[in-house]
Amino acid sequence: MGSTTPRVLSIQSHVVRGYAGNRCAVFPLQTLGFEVDFINSVQFSNHTGYTTFKGNKVGENELHELYQGLKLNQVAEYSHILTGYVADVDFLRELANIVKDIKTNNDGVVYVCDPVLGDNGAYYVPRELANEYRSRILPLCDILTPNQFELGELTQMEVKTEKDAVGAIQRLHDLGVPVVVLTSAKFTDKPEITCIASRQKDKSLLKVVIPWKESTFVGTGDLLAAMILAWTTKEPSLEKAVLKALNIVQGILKETLEFSKGLK
Repeated sequence: MGSTTPRVLSIQSHVVRGYAGNRCAVFPLQTLGFEVDFINSVQFSNHTGYTTFKGNKVGENELHELYQGLKLNQVAEYSHILTGYVADVDFLRELANIVKDIKTNNDGVVYVCDPVLGDNGAYYVPRELANEYRSRILPLCDILTPNQFELGELTQMEVKTEKDAVGAIQRLHDLGVPVVVLTSAKFTDKPEITCIASRQKDKSLLKVVIPWKESTFVGTGDLLAAMILAWTTKEPSLEKAVLKALNIVQGILKETLEFSKGLK
């Protein structure tokens, strides 16, 4: 790459109102010194938790055309790739082709994948996407950031306890994923969630228990994946990088809760 400034290609969702997907990832990365080019996998009026939403999914042909435009203008040079919400199989297949092409033509590209499948035991994308992630994305991925449900679906293992989670993470390492960050898991009835980060190369393993906030947030996983990308770039210690990323997200959630009190 011609510049020392890290440049990210972020491919994930977009909402006009609110913060999710690229709306959560781009600005925080920019404030930390990253240049960010982004492609929206969907463009919705608002997140899907509202009573209704309008908008459209971006097709695989449009994704291909956008990337070809970057290549033809010789500006498809990236240090990082970040991907999140994908709505259908064909789009994910084309995304995998793009990741493979970028990694082939740029040395040292780091691919951070948030494998958005669902949460709390339920899918909110087509189930067949899990197979596509396993076969096409995991072999390309440098850092994977699943939640508890996604970890189980990707490894086809039960993840109900901390021991289960560590075993499933090792399974991902065995499949070739160098770094796995389990972003959120609930193993007990206590008001807390657990994050586990693991790096195969040096056997780094970090567990962080976070107090549960009694509220509903959207986009936290998207923000956390972006911050993990940022801080694993800036900080060689996986433990320090993940702790910094978590602290940023928790700080934003705290500020959001405080702000929301004034709206009632």
